[in-house]
Amino acid sequence: MHDQNGHRCIICGQHKHEGIFIVSEFICDACEVEMVHTDATDAKYHFFIDQLKQIWVQKNA
Repeated sequence: MHDQNGHRCIICGQHKHEGIFIVSEFICDACEVEMVHTDATDAKYHFFIDQLKQIWVQKNA
């Protein structure tokens, strides 16, 4: 959701102004960079996958 403080990032949950939209969901620049540089063997990789599933859930709700 968007408000005066920016858009709510689906990864970190914080409100930011800079980032990208995938379908209708916002991902802030910091999370985007961290996801791109996270190795698939890193435990945090699965966290990102779970958070990104919200895009599919929101679209099919």
